[in-house]
Amino acid sequence: MERPEVMNWKPTASIEVLRRRAQMLADVRRFFADRDVLEIETPTLSSAANTDPVLHSLSLTSDDSKKQFYLHTSPEHAMKRLLVAGSGSIFQIARVYRAGERGRFHQPEFSLLEWYRVGFDYHQLMAEVVELLQLLVPELLGPRAALKMTYADVFRRYVGIDVGSAAAADLASALASHDIQFVADELDHRVLVDLLFSHVVQPQLGRDDITLVYDYPVDQASLAFVRAGSEPVAERFEVFVDGVELGNGYRELTDAIEQRHRFETDNQRRLLQGLPAMPIDEAFLAALRHGLPECSGVALGLDRLMMLLVGVDDITQVISFPID
Repeated sequence: MERPEVMNWKPTASIEVLRRRAQMLADVRRFFADRDVLEIETPTLSSAANTDPVLHSLSLTSDDSKKQFYLHTSPEHAMKRLLVAGSGSIFQIARVYRAGERGRFHQPEFSLLEWYRVGFDYHQLMAEVVELLQLLVPELLGPRAALKMTYADVFRRYVGIDVGSAAAADLASALASHDIQFVADELDHRVLVDLLFSHVVQPQLGRDDITLVYDYPVDQASLAFVRAGSEPVAERFEVFVDGVELGNGYRELTDAIEQRHRFETDNQRRLLQGLPAMPIDEAFLAALRHGLPECSGVALGLDRLMMLLVGVDDITQVISFPID
């Protein structure tokens, strides 16, 4: 019988799956090489962190300086600095880190494919995302058509409410009608909307197609451009297959003043939730002031794509070793 300290050395993915993973990465690189999109690398460590209250950065301290560093949750800020420097369209296959993420589709460390297309609007980028997905997972996704629906449309179809005008009481009633447990006094409007989306809407998306949900509420803009009008929306999209989110993209915000405001608002929300404020990426904001070209960008979870490719239902089956 093996001793306990040596029992768990084996990889959780088979060698055959790892070979198929290597082939998928080669296919990704060929896809972008054919389109003259430059592969780049950016640092994993930063002295700034993601301010989004729903994302939690992993941190570490340098022994010599006692300075706090953070493992990136996405290479987005550094990649945009390259865009400002004149790189043109770029892509990166990155290892990224998010604290507290574990489950069938989550690990604290995972692989992200992120790319930016200079001169693309977000609809052009959506089309390219579908093209790549059908190339990488041809048997499952090749025959599927793309279905594009606005965020408002999916709520009308699957929840039966107008999410843009619904009051918190309407959202709470919809949650209760689907037997979703929540504490109404502790939830704001956005959290109620998020609960409805994740529990009612998302499981029904991409069942027979590749569903792209676009034009998100302004309070979910993140780093996306907001289109003004009588009903402003964030020019953001997410892609879903079989009820699973595969990627998130948008037309990029280029206004440094607005971006700083969003970071500061994020930190205010973090403090209200009892979370620490995160250091803002001043180098990124300086790059935005210099001038980010008009572009759209997207990030896809490569591990989730691998799960589709090989037909497994747990992320540990497509990575060498999970985090213990």
